[in-house]
Amino acid sequence: MAKSAFNTLRALAIASQALGFILIITLETVMGDAARPWQGWTLAAMVIAALAIALVRLYRRNRAHKAHSRRQAAEEGEDD
Repeated sequence: MAKSAFNTLRALAIASQALGFILIITLETVMGDAARPWQGWTLAAMVIAALAIALVRLYRRNRAHKAHSRRQAAEEGEDD
């Protein structure tokens, strides 16, 4: 099975970080110093999104590794 060149999780991570930085800059431009708490919440949301994406990547990688191990064990069982 050929791997796709497009990685959905990577695109989601890049988009969420870009959107967060744009929002932080826009808040500073529009609100000035009053934007500080909102910028903090935006940054926290960016970190949470990054951690969630990392957990999904880890889950998918572990699931693929287990499936590969099962296939290998099944192939070894057939060879006997």
